[in-house]
Amino acid sequence: MKLEEIKEIAKRHDIKVGKLKKAELVRSIQSAEGNDACFETGQADECGQAGCMWRSDCL
Repeated sequence: MKLEEIKEIAKRHDIKVGKLKKAELVRSIQSAEGNDACFETGQADECGQAGCMWRSDCL
């Protein structure tokens, strides 16, 4: 997913985008949605979130 798309999703969750990097934004969105903030933490095989919309970017 492109950074601009991620920023739009973040804004919908009232997350201040500022100078956050892609991974930081995605983890903030994951937290706001009540999910584990595990994007790009090396836990993709263990996170148990097979339906996560970020999974393809994370692997």
